[in-house]
Amino acid sequence: MRVFGGWRGPGAAAHRYGVGPWRAPGANMNVFARESHVDVMAAAAGVDPLEFRLRNTGDPRAKSVLEAAAKALGWRPGAGPTGRGQGLACGVDSESYAALAVQVAVDRASGKVRVERVVCAQDMGIVVSPDGATMQVEGCITMGLGYVLAEEVKIRDGKVIDENFDTYELPRFSWLPKIETVLVKNDALPPQGGGEPAIVPMGAAIANAVFDATGVRFYRLPLTAARVRAALAKPA
Repeated sequence: MRVFGGWRGPGAAAHRYGVGPWRAPGANMNVFARESHVDVMAAAAGVDPLEFRLRNTGDPRAKSVLEAAAKALGWRPGAGPTGRGQGLACGVDSESYAALAVQVAVDRASGKVRVERVVCAQDMGIVVSPDGATMQVEGCITMGLGYVLAEEVKIRDGKVIDENFDTYELPRFSWLPKIETVLVKNDALPPQGGGEPAIVPMGAAIANAVFDATGVRFYRLPLTAARVRAALAKPA
């Protein structure tokens, strides 16, 4: 059965709404929670977030994408918050590993978050079409900006009140950061998925970077200007 253009399979009853147009909706939220928690632990331990992850995983594919993304970004080690606005996160989807290292700037007066750079390192096995894989990564990152910064379905008394694009804001070209894709070579593995992995860590990577910039931790998305401004105004 198809609902709102999306396929609803055996687990469809777990979600009340059709989510077919959205890439990896369940994975996005799970990874946001997990990778935010990892960042919380790194800060509590006084350890650089990259070092903390590398210390605590024995998965060579996770290590390779984390190291590649951090290197391409020019990661500067430091226990957060450093005030630099850098963050990272890692996720697995469709048997592919993707790590994002990002740089953000936060306007404290307005609460607006500006994502300046996103580096994605992706291990998807043998890469049949590097150009096609890069385009999929760029599409994931662009779409991810929407769910992280603006897209929110508001419900009141059981009714969806966002009915048009005057209240439901999609990402715009003007939002786009510099996007860099690193396809990590792994020819020992057959080709794996490429349409969703890069969107999965977007929420955590950006929220972790906002924490690094401001010292304020966010547990809810999207990071709208109003939400960020209100959190920054609260006493420490």
